[in-house]
Amino acid sequence: MSDTGYPLAGARDHAAGQSAVQTPDGVVGALQQLCNAAAGVLSASGTAVSVMAEDGARGVAAASDSASELIDELQFVLGEGPCIDAFATRRPVLVPDLADGAANRWPAYTPAAHDEGVRAVFAFPLQVGAARLGVLDVFRARAGPLTGAELRQALTFSELAVRTLLDGQDVAISGAAADGLDEAIEHSPELFQAQGMVMVQLGVSLAEALVRIRAHTYAENRRLNDVARDIVARRLRFHPDQS
Repeated sequence: MSDTGYPLAGARDHAAGQSAVQTPDGVVGALQQLCNAAAGVLSASGTAVSVMAEDGARGVAAASDSASELIDELQFVLGEGPCIDAFATRRPVLVPDLADGAANRWPAYTPAAHDEGVRAVFAFPLQVGAARLGVLDVFRARAGPLTGAELRQALTFSELAVRTLLDGQDVAISGAAADGLDEAIEHSPELFQAQGMVMVQLGVSLAEALVRIRAHTYAENRRLNDVARDIVARRLRFHPDQS
C-alpha cells in the first residue's frame, strides 16, 4: 500500500472541461458523465466524486453506478477510508491491494469494501491552490496498481472535476451550493434537523446524535439521507435503550 503525492495534471482536452452549466443536468450531470468516462478509461469497476468542505460538509455528488455510490458513501458513514485521508492530507491515496495492510489503517471500511467486491481503491483530492473541494475515488474489482498512463489520466479527470465544480459554483446564487449539489452534501438542512430530533430523543450531544444516525445507517445498509428523511418524517425514532 502506498501514498504518493503528485501535482494535478494539466487537462489535455479543453473541450472535455466545458462549463457544467452547458449540460442539461447541471453540475451533477457533468460529474456523472465524468465518472462514467473515468471508469471506462481507467478500467475501473466504478468511480465516484465526493464533495467535501473544511466545515465538515460532505457527500457523494456523482458516481458511475449505484454500487460505487454506496461504497463511497460508506466512508462517510464509518468516518474512515481513503477518500477521507486524501482530503485531509491533500495527497492521492493509492491502495493497489486492500488485502495488504489496509485493515490496520481502516479497520471498519476495509472489510466492508471487500464485501462489496472492491480489491483496490485510488483516491485523488480535488483542490485548487489552498481550496479543497472533494475527492475522486476509483474502485477496482481486482488488485494491482495503476499504470503510469492511468495515473496521469486519473489526475486529468481530477482536474476536470475541479473545473466542473468551480464552473457550477460561478453561476450559483450567492451563498448557495452549485445547482444539484444540495442533496449531495451531508450537512444539509434535513440532516441537521434529523440530528436535532435524535439529540432530543436520546438526550445526547449533536455530535453523538450524528454518530448514532451513522451507526443505524450502516447497520441497516441504507443511505444517510434516506435515514435522515425517515427521522424528520417521524417514520424512525431513536430510543435511549437502543444500543
